Amino acid sequence: MKVYLSVDMEGISGLPDYTYVSSNEKNYERGRLIMTHEANAVIEAAFEAGATEVLVNDSHSKMNNIVIEELHPDAMLITGDVKPFSMVQGLDSTYDAAIFLGYHARAGQKGVMSHAMTWGVRNMWVDDEVVGELGFNAMVAGHFGVPVVMVGGDDCAAAEAKALISGVKTAAVKETISRSAVKSLTPVKARALLKETTAEALKNIQAKPLIASDAPVFKIEFTNYGMAEWANLMPGTEIEPDTCIVTFRAKNILEAYQAMLVMTELAMRTSFC
Repeated sequence: MKVYLSVDMEGISGLPDYTYVSSNEKNYERGRLIMTHEANAVIEAAFEAGATEVLVNDSHSKMNNIVIEELHPDAMLITGDVKPFSMVQGLDSTYDAAIFLGYHARAGQKGVMSHAMTWGVRNMWVDDEVVGELGFNAMVAGHFGVPVVMVGGDDCAAAEAKALISGVKTAAVKETISRSAVKSLTPVKARALLKETTAEALKNIQAKPLIASDAPVFKIEFTNYGMAEWANLMPGTEIEPDTCIVTFRAKNILEAYQAMLVMTELAMRTSFC
């Protein structure tokens, strides 16, 4: 059994705000150690459940947060930026299960540090399904026939996962008080919960792959029109009249995902917000 692990940071236990997830802030080094140790709990459970390979993809910000010296020695790590498929780099049809760890709720929703890719995104849709990072990444996994069997993060991310993915197991390591305040398990208790939930998810896989249509229509709504104008520089896009929504008709979900990456990078070039 091959297991794929995508690790974001905002949904890690004990991390309430940006000072733990931004590399130039005072609490970042604490945050990345807690992140690495949570990943180890999942990796250990996966190997104990019979995994022969666990691939970890660092999926937060510049994607070089996990402390490799502290990582489980039998895992493999994808680290660094730029990656053609970002948070799901390296995932393909050879994997039996995917796990998302440290995930958060989508933009505009209640949840700790909720957002979608960048602060400039208000909403994203694949066809008529509103998605955040969690949903979009799960659709890429579904393209390869891989189910997302477990999601670890805050309570709002857990609820979002359950609404999107049939049969998924979730581990809520902290409860949202506000977007920058949490009631959290201690890291020791969080790791125990993650390990237990991972073992359960892999022992009896009930999750179903989340599959998009063959030629999905991707839409992304930005917080201002200047961002939409930048994103519209990508060929094949259109701005919906009188909105900040940019539309792209993709050949498949992989093309839609890369279009999202390009459009968000372009949009962040807006100099005045």
